Amino acid sequence: MTSQPNSVALLFQRGSILEHLGRSLEARSSWLDLLQLEPGHVGALNSLGNLQFAAGENTEAQKIYKEAIAGQPDDPMSRVNFANLLIKIKEPEKAREHLEHALKIDPNYRPAHAGLSFVLADLENAEKAAWHRRTAFQGRCVIPAAYRGKEPPVTVLELISTSGGNLRTEPFLTDRIFKKYLVATEFYDPSTTPLPPHQLIVNAIGDADVATSALTGAQSVLTHTTAPVINSPAAVLTTGRCDIARRLAGISGVVTPKIISLSRESLASSDAETTLNRHGFAFPLLLRTPGFHGGDHFLRVETSDELPAALAQLPGRDLTVIQYLDARGSDGKTRKYRVMMIDGQLYPLHAAISSHWKIHYFSAEMTDYPEHRAEDAAFLANMSSVLGPRAMKALKEIQATLGLDYGGIDFGLNEKGEVLVFEANATMAFFPPGEDERWNYRRPAVENICRAVRTMLFDRAAVEAI
Repeated sequence: MTSQPNSVALLFQRGSILEHLGRSLEARSSWLDLLQLEPGHVGALNSLGNLQFAAGENTEAQKIYKEAIAGQPDDPMSRVNFANLLIKIKEPEKAREHLEHALKIDPNYRPAHAGLSFVLADLENAEKAAWHRRTAFQGRCVIPAAYRGKEPPVTVLELISTSGGNLRTEPFLTDRIFKKYLVATEFYDPSTTPLPPHQLIVNAIGDADVATSALTGAQSVLTHTTAPVINSPAAVLTTGRCDIARRLAGISGVVTPKIISLSRESLASSDAETTLNRHGFAFPLLLRTPGFHGGDHFLRVETSDELPAALAQLPGRDLTVIQYLDARGSDGKTRKYRVMMIDGQLYPLHAAISSHWKIHYFSAEMTDYPEHRAEDAAFLANMSSVLGPRAMKALKEIQATLGLDYGGIDFGLNEKGEVLVFEANATMAFFPPGEDERWNYRRPAVENICRAVRTMLFDRAAVEAI
């Protein structure tokens, strides 16, 4: 079909305006019409791909980005958009290839530098990651995000770390309601970059072990605003793994593991077992690389003989050593409960059950075990009845001690009904259950959490719920 330049330009402009107005379906239709006229239009392909990526339609977005790259292989925007998707689905090496290609095209393309700063950090090239981070964010520390809502937005500053450790805010800071400005706090300079008008600040920096400088920068940012803040950086700074174990150890009904940070060299030395014993550790113990979640780079070491093999699998100069807390029940299976802390209240999210010590809901034995789902459902329906009064009192004291507006507690129970704390911090996210009807029982609990977060955000911003 012959290209019609005027029609193409108008359709692209129309799609962009419709997306800005929050009319995504109409915007998508406009771009599809444009692509009928000009199939390889790189702007329409990227806009359409971004819409689908934002909606979680990763497979479709991937096809569209690949089509854009095939048509115009030297377009840096297409390369970076595809790389961002690859980062999300944890394919850092492939993402790196596209980001480096984008910089060959345009060495000053900041989004490519930003992407490489994250990818290279994951790939253990800290020096190069830091260089790309400075190039990307120095002088461009406030980045507006797209807004796709129909009504006037709630304007939010989202404080972020450029070195990782951020909470995923997509489940509740939806671009249909909130107009976000991302503030890279390590690089914020008030003399050159005033803060944009805003109604609310959400500190998305959640990992105190890897984002200390970002949290310190966030405290500096707050001196230039009087807007209400969700998750004070000062409160988050005291939630590192070692700090949490120490702070919660004195709470009645709580058991925290011994946790220390040791260098790779000390753990690899011939007297590593002596060093561990001196700090009160016995085997089995847990080793993990700081800054990773979801079970990545996290191992159980049964004996000192297994230490060399474990160290060979774990990245990082320093490693976190954690006492193993046995959360197995009488049936030999491990149970890990997650409770969300939101605006002073506790909300059950899941009870995950597995035969393995390392347990996350997505990898637990839930899908094919109706008896496990029944136990999960009972927890969601009546948390206090399942956990008992001693554990409930302990959880409330943990929440009061941490002082977070938003966070979570991962824990098990021992035979005394005490809370075995695995994690308690601001990094914990929640996601809607899959479409499978087996997860229907989980939907009300997740909706309750979403509603509680939204209510908190609207209340703090002093606006009516949308």
